[in-house]
Amino acid sequence: MPLEPLSQKDVEDRLRELPGWSLSDDHDRISRSYRLPGHFAATAMVVHVAQIQEELNHHSDLTLGYNTVALSVNTHDAGGALTELDFQLAHRVEEIAPKHGAE
Repeated sequence: MPLEPLSQKDVEDRLRELPGWSLSDDHDRISRSYRLPGHFAATAMVVHVAQIQEELNHHSDLTLGYNTVALSVNTHDAGGALTELDFQLAHRVEEIAPKHGAE
Protein backbone atom coordinates (compact mmCIF):
# COMPACT_ATOMS: atom_id res chain seq x y z
CA MET A 1 0.00 0.00 0.00
CA PRO A 2 1.62 3.29 -1.06
CA LEU A 3 2.12 6.01 1.50
CA GLU A 4 0.00 9.08 0.91
CA PRO A 5 1.46 12.57 1.34
CA LEU A 6 -0.06 14.53 4.21
CA SER A 7 -1.83 17.82 3.59
CA GLN A 8 -0.19 21.00 4.84
CA LYS A 9 -2.81 21.21 7.62
CA ASP A 10 -2.11 17.62 8.69
CA VAL A 11 1.62 18.36 8.80
CA GLU A 12 1.07 21.50 10.89
CA ASP A 13 -1.29 19.63 13.27
CA ARG A 14 1.19 16.78 13.75
CA LEU A 15 4.10 19.18 14.32
CA ARG A 16 2.22 20.73 17.26
CA GLU A 17 2.59 17.34 18.97
CA LEU A 18 6.38 17.43 18.50
CA PRO A 19 7.97 20.38 20.30
CA GLY A 20 11.46 21.05 18.96
CA TRP A 21 10.70 19.63 15.52
CA SER A 22 10.41 22.03 12.60
CA LEU A 23 9.34 22.08 8.99
CA SER A 24 11.91 22.91 6.33
CA ASP A 25 11.52 26.12 4.33
CA ASP A 26 10.34 24.17 1.29
CA HIS A 27 7.88 22.18 3.48
CA ASP A 28 9.19 18.78 2.43
CA ARG A 29 11.10 17.67 5.56
CA ILE A 30 10.78 17.72 9.32
CA SER A 31 13.89 17.97 11.44
CA ARG A 32 15.19 18.23 14.96
CA SER A 33 18.58 18.59 16.66
CA TYR A 34 19.39 17.28 20.13
CA ARG A 35 22.19 18.24 22.49
CA LEU A 36 23.55 15.42 24.64
CA PRO A 37 25.93 15.20 27.65
CA GLY A 38 28.86 14.00 25.53
CA HIS A 39 30.04 12.06 22.52
CA PHE A 40 29.35 8.60 23.91
CA ALA A 41 25.75 9.54 24.76
CA ALA A 42 25.27 11.02 21.29
CA THR A 43 26.71 7.91 19.65
CA ALA A 44 24.46 5.65 21.73
CA MET A 45 21.44 7.68 20.68
CA VAL A 46 22.41 7.36 17.00
CA VAL A 47 22.57 3.57 17.38
CA HIS A 48 19.18 3.56 19.11
CA VAL A 49 17.65 5.73 16.36
CA ALA A 50 19.14 3.42 13.71
CA GLN A 51 17.45 0.48 15.42
CA ILE A 52 14.08 2.27 15.34
CA GLN A 53 14.58 3.14 11.69
CA GLU A 54 15.24 -0.50 10.87
CA GLU A 55 12.09 -1.56 12.75
CA LEU A 56 10.01 0.96 10.78
CA ASN A 57 11.93 0.36 7.54
CA HIS A 58 12.12 4.15 7.30
CA HIS A 59 15.40 6.03 7.43
CA SER A 60 16.21 9.67 8.11
CA ASP A 61 19.26 11.73 7.37
CA LEU A 62 21.04 11.25 10.68
CA THR A 63 24.03 13.37 11.71
CA LEU A 64 26.33 12.74 14.67
CA GLY A 65 28.36 15.58 16.14
CA TYR A 66 30.56 15.59 19.24
CA ASN A 67 27.56 15.99 21.55
CA THR A 68 24.74 16.49 19.07
CA VAL A 69 22.40 14.36 17.00
CA ALA A 70 20.35 15.79 14.14
CA LEU A 71 17.60 14.13 12.12
CA SER A 72 15.89 15.25 8.95
CA VAL A 73 13.21 13.08 7.39
CA ASN A 74 10.71 12.76 4.57
CA THR A 75 9.36 9.81 2.61
CA HIS A 76 11.24 8.99 -0.59
CA ASP A 77 8.57 6.46 -1.61
CA ALA A 78 6.02 9.31 -1.61
CA GLY A 79 8.09 11.51 -3.91
CA GLY A 80 9.92 13.20 -1.04
CA ALA A 81 6.70 14.34 0.63
CA LEU A 82 5.83 14.07 4.30
CA THR A 83 3.74 11.08 5.37
CA GLU A 84 2.45 9.53 8.57
CA LEU A 85 5.57 7.36 8.64
CA ASP A 86 7.78 10.45 9.13
CA PHE A 87 5.78 11.44 12.17
CA GLN A 88 5.83 7.89 13.57
CA LEU A 89 9.61 7.99 13.39
CA ALA A 90 9.73 11.43 15.03
CA HIS A 91 7.49 10.28 17.90
CA ARG A 92 9.60 7.16 18.47
CA VAL A 93 12.77 9.27 18.60
CA GLU A 94 11.12 11.65 21.07
CA GLU A 95 10.32 8.67 23.32
CA ILE A 96 13.93 7.50 23.53
CA ALA A 97 15.75 10.86 23.53
CA PRO A 98 15.39 11.55 27.28
CA LYS A 99 16.87 8.13 28.07
CA HIS A 100 20.09 9.33 26.44
CA GLY A 101 20.08 12.68 28.27
CA ALA A 102 19.07 14.56 25.12
CA GLU A 103 17.70 18.07 25.30
